[in-house]
Amino acid sequence: MSALFIKITLALFIISLTIPQESEAELEQWCVADEQTPDDELQAALDWACGKGGADCIKIQQNQPCFLPNTVRDHASFAFNSYYQRYKHKGGSCYFKGAAMITELDPSHGSCKYEYTP
Repeated sequence: MSALFIKITLALFIISLTIPQESEAELEQWCVADEQTPDDELQAALDWACGKGGADCIKIQQNQPCFLPNTVRDHASFAFNSYYQRYKHKGGSCYFKGAAMITELDPSHGSCKYEYTP
């Protein structure tokens, strides 16, 4: 019976080596506005992200691909993600005083593409 045990153990070991391991670093993540955050808090965080925060907010300006839907929540999501993707490897987070959250679902829609930086 010990020979059978060794064969099974060896087979399981070989199988474990052939199965791709997904690490947290490989997961695509975007930063979006938390649905429960009031609009006034989102607006304050949006203003910071597009100002001192250094997010690229050009695409949420009128006549740009991410202007519609024209809501504070949608614009904040785009700005939060822009900031997060630019600065996540330099210590930037997806917090915005609790107004944002991480998602693994790409929030892009239509011609509005949310950036993702590995």
